[in-house]
Order: sequence, then C-alpha cells, then structure tokens
Amino acid sequence: MAKVLVTGGAGFIGSHLVRALLERGDSVRVLDNFATGKPRNLDGMLDVIDLREVDLRDADGVRAACAGMEYILHQGALPSVPRSVQDPRTSHEVNVNGTFNVLEGARLEGVRRVLYAASSSAYGDQPGFPRVETMVPQPLSPYATQKLTGELYMQTYWRVYGVETVCLRYFNIFGPRQDAESAYSGVMARFALQMIRGEQPTIFGDGLQGRDFTYVENVVSANLKSMSAPATSVAGGVFNVACGTRHTLLETYSGLARLLTYPHPVLHGPARDGDVRDSLADIQAARLAFGYEPLIGFAEGLRRTVAWYRKEYPPQEAEH
Repeated sequence: MAKVLVTGGAGFIGSHLVRALLERGDSVRVLDNFATGKPRNLDGMLDVIDLREVDLRDADGVRAACAGMEYILHQGALPSVPRSVQDPRTSHEVNVNGTFNVLEGARLEGVRRVLYAASSSAYGDQPGFPRVETMVPQPLSPYATQKLTGELYMQTYWRVYGVETVCLRYFNIFGPRQDAESAYSGVMARFALQMIRGEQPTIFGDGLQGRDFTYVENVVSANLKSMSAPATSVAGGVFNVACGTRHTLLETYSGLARLLTYPHPVLHGPARDGDVRDSLADIQAARLAFGYEPLIGFAEGLRRTVAWYRKEYPPQEAEH
C-alpha cells in the first residue's frame, strides 16, 4: 500500500486519480483549496481520505501535507490559457511558486517520487507533427510558460537533490467531472452543457483547429503506470500523455450534437490570444518507459462524457 498525496485532488483529473488510488488500496491524502476543485467531486471518498484544505502558495501547509508521503501526484494548478492572459500574476504564483513549494516539501520530507501534470501547451505552434518530447518548447501564453517552468524545476530537483520526478504532458483531457460552468471550462465540457441547455456554443476561430483529445481514464492509467515504473526508466523524464489521434473542433461539435440530438449549426467567434492551433502527440516514449497505452478512444470517451453530463445536468423543462 503506497502513501500518496494528490494536490488538486478535488479537481477534475485529481478526483479521478484519488478514486483509482483508493480502489487499488493506497492511502490517499488530498490537498486542495477549492478555488477550482469541488467537494462533490470527492463524494463517497471523504471518510477514507485525509483531506487538507491548503493553498499551494502556503509553503508551510504544503510541506506539512508532504510529510509521511511516498508519492505526490501534483495536479494542483490554476488552469486555462485565457485566465493566465487576463491575470498572469495569480496564475504564476499558483503554478510556479506552488510547484516550487511542492518540490521543496517533497525534498525536505523525503518523498520518493513526484509526478507532475505538465501541459502540451509547452509545444506552442511550431511546425512538425506529431509532437515529440525532444522538440524545443515554444510556449505562447503565460500558462504554457508556467507549466514549462514547472517541468524544468522537476528535472532540476531530480538532478540536484535526487527526488525522482516524472513530467506527464497532458493533451486536451476531457471526461466526467470536468467543470462545465466556469468561464475557463474546457471546450468539450462547455459545448456539452450548452447543448443540453439549448444554448448556442461558439467556436473561437474557424473550427479546423486539431486537438489530441484524451479521455481522463488514459491519464489515470499513465499516472499509475509511471508511479510504479523503475527510476531508471522514468526519473527526470518528460512524457506525452495522449491518444496519438487528431480531431477538429468542428468534428467534436458534430459528435456532441449527434449524441445530444442538438439541431443548431455552429457559431464562430474570433480566435483567442495564446490558443494553440493544433495538437497531436507522439506517445512512443511513454510506451517504452512505462508501458502506456490509451485505454479509451475519442468516440467512446465522447459517449461516456455525454452520458455523465446528461445525468448531472438534466434538461430544464420549459415553464408554462
């Protein structure tokens, strides 16, 4: 039984990780300040986890949460490119200073391994697909730069202090429990909720932007596999976590509309600053290092996601 701290454990991805760790018998501590995470994401688990309501910017609180842990799955962050463009200082303090606090806590408390939720936004819009980890990063937004800075800190703490670190570059994660009601929601969650409510989703740009949409169970699998992989295979490494397939926003819109029997055509708005035009991952490095394989493809992930949103947000009956 491993002792695992999940930062951001009440969030979308974090709560899926918490459940998977508990199901395999691990002892789980969760750190979250509920700025973007939601207590209801931990329903049914609160009596079997050690929940710490702590902000990543609180160095002492973070260190205390690291005490006695063997592994840290560092999912906590202020996500969203648009949020970072509008308020770079706050996102920097959480995403950079907070990650530093996690690493310092790990170092001082003797944590064996830290797994870091890195971001495919580090690649930017450079030419060349699929994206390979050896490409030189070209971040386009404060958020992308912050997440890349976290990667560099992870690698430094492995080289200098011997804290085993693994950076998993997530590509366009979607699935149940992704917040659909925030201004910074992911496109899949936002579109699904708007269609259920009979509202008109807007695609920013021409809709031909490609995304390597990755169902959340694939992320869970990558974390669990890289947790147990030998240090010689993963420590200090950076690995893409994706499906290795590309789907446009127009294709995604059409798939959601079909599943939700939504009749209206797409609306287009202006492209947003900092958005990456296309993403497509090469996942060979993760395959070789820790046996990663996508478990759930795009179509099945879309079906499961729509089923969850339909249950969570039933259509409102019109008033008479």
